Amino acid sequence: MAKYIAQIIVVGAQVVGRAFARALKQEIAASQEAAKRGGGGTQGARRAAANASTGLTIEEAMQILNIDKLDPEKVKKSYEHLFTVNDKAKGGSFYLQSKVVRAKERIDTELKDHQPQNEKNQQNPS
Repeated sequence: MAKYIAQIIVVGAQVVGRAFARALKQEIAASQEAAKRGGGGTQGARRAAANASTGLTIEEAMQILNIDKLDPEKVKKSYEHLFTVNDKAKGGSFYLQSKVVRAKERIDTELKDHQPQNEKNQQNPS
């Protein structure tokens, strides 16, 4: 009996170890891909901070709000619709409603970071 328990423990540890190794490889690959796309420097640091504070990447936030580009009007319209539809009083899901709020916060952070750059470009056209 003890032999079988030991085998189960060893096999379980191997499975968990392989899963951990696979997840680590995926994380390293994702980090390298982000570095290739120019996610480094101060802009990368700002994005990382925004991702950490909301728990979402900008891509995830855009998927949640079902938008394809960062247009403030589309963001607002989609947010209001999804927030209202997921209202718990109307039979919606509080969890989904909170995801919609977090997505809007993440996109607002991104728009705020891009706004000063756009204003500089408009003031100093090259």
